[in-house]
Amino acid sequence: MQQTLHAVTLVVPDYDAAIAFYTQTLNFTLTKDIDLGGGKRWVLVTPPGTDSGSLLLARAQGPDQVAAVGNQTGGRVGFFLQTDNFERDHAAMMANGIHFEEEPRHEPYGTVAVWRDPFGNRWDLLQFSE
Repeated sequence: MQQTLHAVTLVVPDYDAAIAFYTQTLNFTLTKDIDLGGGKRWVLVTPPGTDSGSLLLARAQGPDQVAAVGNQTGGRVGFFLQTDNFERDHAAMMANGIHFEEEPRHEPYGTVAVWRDPFGNRWDLLQFSE
């Protein structure tokens, strides 16, 4: 048996703003953008260098979903962007205007720093120790 995690939903205020951020600022690939009708779209973005583990960008609808934008994990880091070169990607992200909440730190498992996307979601940039 083989299984993979295909995608995780990220509720965003606007499809196009989210696509622009993830593809232009983080260099993710727009994998799918399918019009489902009624203002809904099936939008997948995938980090560079992989073909799995996508984000499904879902436009918030209704007050509960709008309230959840940026706080889908109750204020905890909920998303983890693994890199093969922390220093390179940290510098590139900062040059592209990403705000890091802390200086990079070295943990027993690797190098990590917390950042936020423009919608308020907390992420780790992470390079595991070998």
